[in-house]
Amino acid sequence: MNRTEKEQVVQELAQRLADTQATFLADYRGINVEQATQLRRELVQAGVEYRVVKNNLLRLAAKGTPSEGLQSYCAGPTAIALSGDDPVAPAKILSKYAKQIDAFELKAGVLSGQMLSVAEIGALADLPSREELLAKALSTMNAPVSNFVGTMAAIPRSLVQVLGAIGEKKAA
Repeated sequence: MNRTEKEQVVQELAQRLADTQATFLADYRGINVEQATQLRRELVQAGVEYRVVKNNLLRLAAKGTPSEGLQSYCAGPTAIALSGDDPVAPAKILSKYAKQIDAFELKAGVLSGQMLSVAEIGALADLPSREELLAKALSTMNAPVSNFVGTMAAIPRSLVQVLGAIGEKKAA
């Protein structure tokens, strides 16, 4: 890679680091091609950009971005996962692979400008996904309305049952 290509990579990476909500670093040493392909596939399906970067280029790109704290973790083979929308999805996937594969380990992360340790990434991974949280919020907001409708429907139903019982009693 010549100097101009490196500068272009640094600029592109700096822009992505500035625009993303969550960034995670991992040491991918020791995972086989099949595992790496499966990891990439899952991350792409979750809308996460995952790639291997040179440490020097990552250090240069991280300067002046919310991910500047990651510079100290740029040692050894480094893969970076960048998520713009849902920070929980990549944390779940990366944590799952870190647990399954001994060779794959998380280094650190940044969420909205705040550094995350490996333990904090694990805690983030234990959170429900964005869809689950939205579903819970909607069901919570919908519960009072459905309870009200059920209560209002019970009044005429009870009246019909009472009138039906009275009609049966008079008929007998």
